[in-house]
Amino acid sequence: MLPTDLRSGIETWEVPPPTAGAPPVLEVRGVSKSFVHDGATLPALDRVDLGLREGEFVSVIGPSGCGKSTLFNIIGGLDMATEGEVLVGGEPVRGSHRDIGMVFQEESTFPWRTVMDNVAFPLETAGKPAAERRETAQRFIDMVGLTGFERHYPRQLSGGMRQRTAIARTLAYEPRILLLDEPFAALDEQTRLLLGDKLQAVCTALRQTTLFVTHNISEAVLLSDRVVVMTFRPGRIKRTLAIDLPRPRSSAQLSSQNFSRYVGEIWDELRVEAAKGMQI
Repeated sequence: MLPTDLRSGIETWEVPPPTAGAPPVLEVRGVSKSFVHDGATLPALDRVDLGLREGEFVSVIGPSGCGKSTLFNIIGGLDMATEGEVLVGGEPVRGSHRDIGMVFQEESTFPWRTVMDNVAFPLETAGKPAAERRETAQRFIDMVGLTGFERHYPRQLSGGMRQRTAIARTLAYEPRILLLDEPFAALDEQTRLLLGDKLQAVCTALRQTTLFVTHNISEAVLLSDRVVVMTFRPGRIKRTLAIDLPRPRSSAQLSSQNFSRYVGEIWDELRVEAAKGMQI
């Protein structure tokens, strides 16, 4: 049984599928990235191609050092590719992009602002009227299960609640694409699973196009329509697996035979790549 503040709506929201046959909302075309260190060129990514359709949830998983976070930063406009390009709605991404919202692993709430003021912040910077800001912020606070905590400051919240605040703040300005870089990595396993339940329910309800970077195989299977497995450095896409499990999903499915089959299949691909990293 889920806690009251996480359970709301998970079992009742409808599950619209991604738009079949539609052009990708997000395209990564031939992206390569190299860094120079002590005069030597170190390749991090090598010719990565990836596309996400509207409403699709895709996870990227790979061994440490495979370039997952580098790819995340390039897609989000925080870094530049050495070769290739990223497009949103057919337009190249050059720097930060209005249609892309980002959530990071690191603590990112504003400690001097309440939950309400944190979530309303992007609406405030966009010049929205106060009443509209509060109404919109309240909707997303309710959606992530933080009703009743509007006046709390981050120091009064658990780590999972702070991450939900950060997710609500990012969703409040309604980005077309949501990028998440291991947002639950610092949390304990139980909290992580419960937040996975909440995240997949929220993204399904919003038909939110989502790219999720993780190193946790079970998390990737639980949340995703597709899981992209990357090779060890330089990062390439080794395999993409479609996850054919019914939605709505919850962590109760972790013990199912089909779920375990997907986890085992991804681990078979990932184990070889992870072993390469251990040999360095």
